[in-house]
Amino acid sequence: MVDVLPLVEARLRSALGEPDARAAVTFLGTDRIEVLRFRDDSGERGIVRYATLGMSAQPMSDPTAVLADPVKGPRAELILSVRAGLADTDKALRPLAVLAASPQVEGLIVAPGASLDVGEPLWPGAPFSSVLVAESGGLVEDLDLDEPLDPVRFLPLLPMTANEAAWKRVHGAQALQERWLTNGTDLRDPSRRSVPLD
Repeated sequence: MVDVLPLVEARLRSALGEPDARAAVTFLGTDRIEVLRFRDDSGERGIVRYATLGMSAQPMSDPTAVLADPVKGPRAELILSVRAGLADTDKALRPLAVLAASPQVEGLIVAPGASLDVGEPLWPGAPFSSVLVAESGGLVEDLDLDEPLDPVRFLPLLPMTANEAAWKRVHGAQALQERWLTNGTDLRDPSRRSVPLD
């Protein structure tokens, strides 16, 4: 079996630069999940990106399958981008690791359009406890692996307020993303308010 994690970390480094911090979390009965922090100070206000490393070690499998396929199945890592210095977003490390472990723990397949909820604020005082999983391929290109392995997708996470999460359940992910776009919502603002939903 190929160890995909060194390849995944190399892809993250080539896209985002050198991580300036990393933390590891291990949950009972799961593989270790690391979260790497990358700083991008190129803009007017810096961006901090948190990327999981470990979720893609195993393919995600259909929760209804009797036996999990050790080779075939979608693989992914998660990326959260927020504006630096506006909140204690480093505390998002554990919630991110929880989300990255959810395929192993709960048998979830994490895919674009899905909502993931950690049941508590993503960081202290955050108006978000859930995220919308966005499409891969923008910030970090998908990583192709040798056949028969599926590629690793790097899925951006967009924090949602409770109202937005409830609205998305009724109207769908596409409608919520269009609402954000129409209102010029800064999805990287760690303390933003809910977009108008009426």
